[in-house]
Amino acid sequence: MPTVAADPRLFDNACGEELRNDIADVDVFQSLLERSGQHLASLDLQMRIIQANDAFVAQFGHPRESVLGRSFYDLLHPGVREPISRNFERLVEGRNQCFVDCFVGVGAEQNAFTGDITGVAVRGTSSGELTKLVVLISPEKLNRANVVVADRKRVLSELNARILEGIATGESTVRLASRLFLSRQGVEYHVGAMLKKLKAPNRAALVSRAYSLGLLSVGSWPPRVPRDYVK
Repeated sequence: MPTVAADPRLFDNACGEELRNDIADVDVFQSLLERSGQHLASLDLQMRIIQANDAFVAQFGHPRESVLGRSFYDLLHPGVREPISRNFERLVEGRNQCFVDCFVGVGAEQNAFTGDITGVAVRGTSSGELTKLVVLISPEKLNRANVVVADRKRVLSELNARILEGIATGESTVRLASRLFLSRQGVEYHVGAMLKKLKAPNRAALVSRAYSLGLLSVGSWPPRVPRDYVK
């Protein structure tokens, strides 16, 4: 049996062939699933959780029996379900073998947490058909530097607040431009400015970062930027 290290760097942006082969091996996957420190789960093709290790279950704060058989999307904050679902759709359609993105999860008592999510498509070694999806979540370790209450550098203009709310609900650039009476280039300019300000590489990461900094309210839909953060 091949040896798989518990280092989360195995699940990097490359999602290499060695990792895919290891996950495709049932025995090796079971070994991975049981390793401490890894937040791992496997999903069926309807996105229902069919296996999950203790670390994964504990992170979301629900009893194991209520996690198994549940849609994985139920554990995500509504603001990131659409971009994450698009990533999984690409796996199911065979356009990608894996993805790495930012996410916002919802734990017990509706407490949100942020981090990275890795998804891998697992295919039968002989048939090549998709059999299941493997998910690894890497929650962000919070520290005082990430807990921002009133950092003037992160206060948003009214327009940027509306754009951020729209991105969090999954609105496209065209839809945002039409609703806010801007050009597409104008929307992209403001999105780019927020990406730079919050040090986020893409829109999904921007939403994740905004939740982690308190710039988007948790437990409400559609998402709203608290008035304290709007100029």
